[in-house]
Amino acid sequence: MTDDLDFLRFIDNIKKKTAIDLSLYKEAQMKRRLTTLRLKHGYTTFETYYEALVQQPAMLEEFLDRMTINVSEFWRNPQRWDILRQQFLPDMISVSSSKLKIWSAACSTGEEPYTLAMILDDLGALHKTTLLATDLDQGVLKKAQQGYYLDRSVRDVPASFLKKYFLEEEGVYSVKPELKRVVDFRQQNLLYDAFDSEFDLIVCRNVMIYFTEEAKHDLYHKFAKALKKGGILFVGSTEQIFTPSQYGFETADTFFYRKC
Repeated sequence: MTDDLDFLRFIDNIKKKTAIDLSLYKEAQMKRRLTTLRLKHGYTTFETYYEALVQQPAMLEEFLDRMTINVSEFWRNPQRWDILRQQFLPDMISVSSSKLKIWSAACSTGEEPYTLAMILDDLGALHKTTLLATDLDQGVLKKAQQGYYLDRSVRDVPASFLKKYFLEEEGVYSVKPELKRVVDFRQQNLLYDAFDSEFDLIVCRNVMIYFTEEAKHDLYHKFAKALKKGGILFVGSTEQIFTPSQYGFETADTFFYRKC
């Protein structure tokens, strides 16, 4: 069996077993990451590696964790969060007669939705907000719900927020319970699962760069449908949408897109 056929069969088998379609991720990056993992366990082909995944649940969990991209931190790219905090959220709060509906998609270990919760609380709007946070990886969702973080994750948190919303012990920062209670963490496959609708704000940052152009195209359409008219999509610093009008968006600011 050729290397290409070996990998293609692996992709097909994984899709059947987990409903995760690796073909929608950029192949070179994904294949390199998984080849490293396969060789670490001593398997010379993806066929034998897949057989091991089926037989060993712990190895399958490791595979799923490695396949998803779990790099996050609070206030990542602080200037963009300042724009959200100073411009977009106050506008949403002022015009909304009902609860704000916000979604942190591909939330990883929780830094992003907790950043949102802190900002909303500071603006006096957390009590009238529903805050959904989703990720494919159950392991990172468990970590998010626990809410424990090391120094490097909180380095961009403003000092006043760090003092107000975290408890610190021996270099470990834990999110206070009142924040953890308001974030609804759920497992979700962005590429396959249906989305809820009528969101005021969707935050999806630094994950779409790993998808193929076709997968990104489909996601932007799904996000547009999930937003209410005038709602905002907030993306990562490497995920600029060059022709937002094709998805029914207009550029509201750098990396912010408003549904027309």
